[in-house]
Amino acid sequence: MDNAYDLVIIGGGPAGLTAGLYAARARMKALLLEKALCGGQAMLTDMIENFPGFPEGVAGHELSARLEEQAKRFGLAVEQAESLGLERAQGGAFSVALSGGRKVDALSVIVASGARWNSLGIPGEKELAGRGVSYCATCDGPLFRGKNVVVVGGGDTAVEDALFLTKFAAKVTIVHRRDRLRAAKILQERAFANKKIDVCLDSVAVRIEGADRVSAVAIKNVKTGAETSLECSGAFILIGLSPNTEFMKGLLRLDEKGYIITDDDMKTSVDGIFACGDVRKKSLRQVVTASGDGATAAAAAGHYVDRIRGCEYK
Repeated sequence: MDNAYDLVIIGGGPAGLTAGLYAARARMKALLLEKALCGGQAMLTDMIENFPGFPEGVAGHELSARLEEQAKRFGLAVEQAESLGLERAQGGAFSVALSGGRKVDALSVIVASGARWNSLGIPGEKELAGRGVSYCATCDGPLFRGKNVVVVGGGDTAVEDALFLTKFAAKVTIVHRRDRLRAAKILQERAFANKKIDVCLDSVAVRIEGADRVSAVAIKNVKTGAETSLECSGAFILIGLSPNTEFMKGLLRLDEKGYIITDDDMKTSVDGIFACGDVRKKSLRQVVTASGDGATAAAAAGHYVDRIRGCEYK
């Protein structure tokens, strides 16, 4: 227990980085574990317009880099490693199993492992992944300059990415299964006003066609059953997220979709484990709410560590 970290944070998106910033600034001995690059989904966002303090917007990769730099400046340790599991260790600490067979011990843990893009599971999607099928417009959009692309989805991310794709593509067709888009009204207004965007409602993608690369997306009208083929070079699948909680199953209380259930202080069903950001059950998944979650989780973890050490302020 003497060699344990005060806090281990699993995940380096905005939630995890903010938790690390607050923990390090509170002089907790904290370690952040991230299996890839810090930044999470924000890294894949071309421009973030609704984060306070940036009236002209800020690129996702720039905001991520600033968050990481700020947290490290206060002493947060960051290590590139994948967390595979979590269990109670001796002396009341937690043991986090890492890839490569290593383990690290901590008095408290914050799970900020985020979420991943969902797939359609239709013929051609897996086979043509990386050859026209994409889940990230900001990553792959420039590859489709002057070409036609299809965006599947009707939420904020789908419409935002469709607008982004108009910088490169000749035509963008949004395919959505309902009779209206779910995105914020301002995004809908921009999409309907953009001459490069067509919106195909009441429709679902049923097949992605092509030999070596995407050549078309077959769609079906959910009301009439009629099928049509949209010729295109790219298919962007943007239908939401699934939480990265597989390594938490059986340990924490999850909802029916696999999101971690917490209280207002980010406490989970296990004393000493907290969760923040996209991985927890919540109504709004944005960078600003992830950062707020992270700050709250770090403060709660600090109080928990003080309590088990018998030095909590009254």
